[in-house]
Amino acid sequence: MVTIAFGLNHRNVPLDVLEAVSVSPEGREKLALDLLEPGLVRGAVVLATCHRLELYLDAERFHDSFRVVRDAVAARTGADPYLLSDRLVPYFDGEATQHLFTVAAGLDSAVLGEHEILGQVRTAWELARSAGTATPTLNLLFRRGIELGKRVRTETALGRGTASISHAAVELAAEVLGSLAGRRLVVLGAGEMGSGVAVAGVAAGAAEVVVANRSAARAEALCAGLPASVPNRAITLDGLDDALLEADVLVTSTGSSRPVLAAEHLARLCARRRGAPLVVVDVAMPRDVDPAARAVDGLRLIDLEDLRAHTDRGLHERRQAVGEAQALVHTAIERYEAELAGRTADPVVAALRQRAEQVRQAEWERVGSRLDQLSDRDRAAVEAMTRSLLAKLLHEPTVRLKASAGSAQGSRLAEAAAELFGLEY
Repeated sequence: MVTIAFGLNHRNVPLDVLEAVSVSPEGREKLALDLLEPGLVRGAVVLATCHRLELYLDAERFHDSFRVVRDAVAARTGADPYLLSDRLVPYFDGEATQHLFTVAAGLDSAVLGEHEILGQVRTAWELARSAGTATPTLNLLFRRGIELGKRVRTETALGRGTASISHAAVELAAEVLGSLAGRRLVVLGAGEMGSGVAVAGVAAGAAEVVVANRSAARAEALCAGLPASVPNRAITLDGLDDALLEADVLVTSTGSSRPVLAAEHLARLCARRRGAPLVVVDVAMPRDVDPAARAVDGLRLIDLEDLRAHTDRGLHERRQAVGEAQALVHTAIERYEAELAGRTADPVVAALRQRAEQVRQAEWERVGSRLDQLSDRDRAAVEAMTRSLLAKLLHEPTVRLKASAGSAQGSRLAEAAAELFGLEY
């Protein structure tokens, strides 16, 4: 078995394609289960964010795995299979390792050095473990990727400054308004992104933070974690319109599968605001706000494309740290591959030798009574000969298993040895 990944991200497809393949949080476990196929795909991890959908597989064959991924994503999201065939980018074995490590390090994000992606990688892994789709190989890959991401953020300057979507959203809103000081901020969605926006809003000087969420308990929990120095309150969606009549900024990041704010609805709200400008920052994927709202008088709509352009500015310090981060990625890949090779070969070799020794001992006990006439010296010589014979028989299989460890051939040899000799490891 080898590690294979297929993905769509902000570098190779436009925003509307990412929107077409967006997967809800509850759908990610289901998609991981959809990807499993006996004899072909043993394990799967689904990494879904506003900027990417990537599927990491512990699989046997590349081309058949592509078919499984294309069909499963199309069935789960309703996306056109032909669109996926043209757009899905493959990463095979070492390429998959390098890609995940680069993503976890924040080197592949729309915001260079982004903080949030590391938590999203961890969440993807945890969901796969919860669903039972994370194999030992995928567990090792994601564990080492997350460890690398932490090192990059503590040992380099890559994560300094504006290095998250949530902070970029607040920064750009403040730029449009001149400042967030004294402004009222409404946050729609109480997930990880919403929490980041609320914290960033407080830091930017917002006069009030209102958190709106379908679940009042989640909104209240988010507010409870904010500094008491800034007034805040939690509301349900029923109170959203009233809150927006007094707000200066709305940042929305729900997990809805369709827009929650129609252009016509926002137009009516803005008409009631009597000309007071409203900045709306949509960081959800799929989008929470109908793109037609850009034409609404008194409303400035900012989406992920705008955030990308904003965060491309002021990257000098983080770009200088790219080389250091890439060096850490390279070292982490070498260590991972060496560890993977050892894990692939050593358990099989140990199990094979243990099985051979069990057979030798059983045979020794079976014929031992017939050797009573031998002297102790001769009995020792016979036993030494049986041990030597086993060692010589196992030498070549051991060498070949260790030499091919970590490769597709090594995985096949290990599985063949386990099947032929009935090994458990």
